[in-house]
Amino acid sequence: MTAIDTARLKQMFDAIAVAIEADKDRLCQLDGVIGDADHGIAMELGFNAVRDALAPLDLAAVEPTALLNTAAKSFLNAVGASSGPLYATAFMRAAAAVKGKAALEGADVIALFQAMAQGIKDRGKAEIGEKTMIDAWQPAAEAAAAAHAAGKSLAESLDAALAAAERGAEATKDMIAAKGRSSRLGERSLGHIDPGAASAVTVIAAMRKSLT
Repeated sequence: MTAIDTARLKQMFDAIAVAIEADKDRLCQLDGVIGDADHGIAMELGFNAVRDALAPLDLAAVEPTALLNTAAKSFLNAVGASSGPLYATAFMRAAAAVKGKAALEGADVIALFQAMAQGIKDRGKAEIGEKTMIDAWQPAAEAAAAAHAAGKSLAESLDAALAAAERGAEATKDMIAAKGRSSRLGERSLGHIDPGAASAVTVIAAMRKSLT
């Protein structure tokens, strides 16, 4: 594969913004059942802010780390609640993971992906089984790393990540929420996909499509 430069990473964020915009209503409906019905709106605000912040950058003069840090700052400024700090931390960790790189090879993309998942997990203090976006992100990162370690291509590794994220999001139907507003519902949160896990699948799918 050709190395992924800053321009490709910007295209990735543009693709995520488009995908989230298309999925916004479904995400709000999922959130309406167990939350405040605004998750899709928050995610759209965040990724549109990232897209706008990256648009004026001179991509030839900016390294991936700077681009990712700009994404983190703009997402957090646009979305103060819940998903804002989580994705801002994800992008900051990703920025640190690829520090000093002018362009990213397959191993760097896997490292970036793992750093995002770990950042979300650390910031949210969430574990698998608590009905959060970590139920999609952590299996996705583990699957990507395992596929890469087995000698799979970046496309195959991100395919594995997406499949794991989809399974993880689906599994949240059978969980009782332990974090966030939906945790107040107790057993009433059963039977519903976590909106954060659902949007994680949308983000990961857009990343896979734009980076491979």
